[in-house]
Amino acid sequence: MKQFITILKFELKNYLTNKVFVGITVFLAVAIAVVMFFPRFIGDSDGESDVPVADELPVMLVFCDDPSLGEPIRSAFAASFADYNVIISEDGEEALKSAVEKGEAECGFALNSLTSYTYYVGNLSMYDMNTSVADEVLVSIYRMSAMVESGVPAESAQEILSVGIEHQTESLGKDQMQNFFYTYIMIFALYIVILLYGQMVATGVATEKSSRAMEVLITSAKPVNMMFGKVIAACLAGLIQLVAVFGSALLCFNLNKSYWGEGGIMASIFDMPVDLFVYMLIFFVLGFFIYAFLYGAIGSTASKLEDINTSVMPITMLFVVGFVVVMTAMASGDVDSPLMVVCSYLPFTSPMAMFTRIAMSTVPFYQILISIIILVVSVIATGVISAKIYRVGVLLYGTKPKLGAILKAIRKA
Repeated sequence: MKQFITILKFELKNYLTNKVFVGITVFLAVAIAVVMFFPRFIGDSDGESDVPVADELPVMLVFCDDPSLGEPIRSAFAASFADYNVIISEDGEEALKSAVEKGEAECGFALNSLTSYTYYVGNLSMYDMNTSVADEVLVSIYRMSAMVESGVPAESAQEILSVGIEHQTESLGKDQMQNFFYTYIMIFALYIVILLYGQMVATGVATEKSSRAMEVLITSAKPVNMMFGKVIAACLAGLIQLVAVFGSALLCFNLNKSYWGEGGIMASIFDMPVDLFVYMLIFFVLGFFIYAFLYGAIGSTASKLEDINTSVMPITMLFVVGFVVVMTAMASGDVDSPLMVVCSYLPFTSPMAMFTRIAMSTVPFYQILISIIILVVSVIATGVISAKIYRVGVLLYGTKPKLGAILKAIRKA
């Protein structure tokens, strides 16, 4: 135990005194703080309201062959296109087209009738939904006119067309949209931390090996103590960095909560339930451990630093495949697919897959417990096996040892 604590303190001190580590942590904390204070700066600038006035809105021109429909169409379009300054053009379709080409208007509608029009726009964005909105507006006006011409009083026609439908949604499980954002952040943070710190563990082991310092260390400390000390130190360093970054984000958000508004995306990110936060920590730590042990073991088999990237590529690809599977399931909303259920029990993918299912679906507790038990056992087994590989690998120099030779040496260890 004394050896383990000594190694843990030494490795952790190396992380916390590393200028790059401290610099990145401070930079991320400051950058997120600036983002959290941004609405406050915008809201207080010149003491003006954030609501744009009509003159500041982009111009939308509307031309209609029937002058009598000009004002009804302008009113309907103005109500439906709140982000535009809707202006009725009386100069004809060519003048409207010319205004859009010159940039005097962002877009324009030339109405041949209530059922036919041409939409003019400079650069058509893939997110441009103006024609869909215009179709609904014109259909409403057309139906109104048809009902009035058929003898239905205008008030009755308006009441019929503007009837509102009331509905309520009661979720008996999880609200996927509400939980999507912090689930995404946790999965992405785990992805970055494992790749970054796993690579650092492997590089640190290979550096000690190439400098021959490992030959001295391995004779004075047990491989298990060295492996667990390095991995746990890396995990603590990663957690300290995440706490510093997300802690500053939470503090700055609470200071500016009123400026972000209620029920927004940012509010949902910081409104994580306590039980989900606990699960996040469990799967985050266990997921980091299992990959860090593998990175450390593989790093011990590399004779040169140049061989690290090639050596750890299979582990990295395994993790990336799991990440892609989880992200695809989140994007589709089908987080309980057969593939995701299987991945929830596989130790190399369960930290991401099971947490995603917990956050965005209803998972029986026994399934969560089974997944955690499998993951804990796998972490311990991986740690012990990695320590044996570490003991054998650090003393092998020259040609990269083959898998068969390593397994044979492990059985003798």
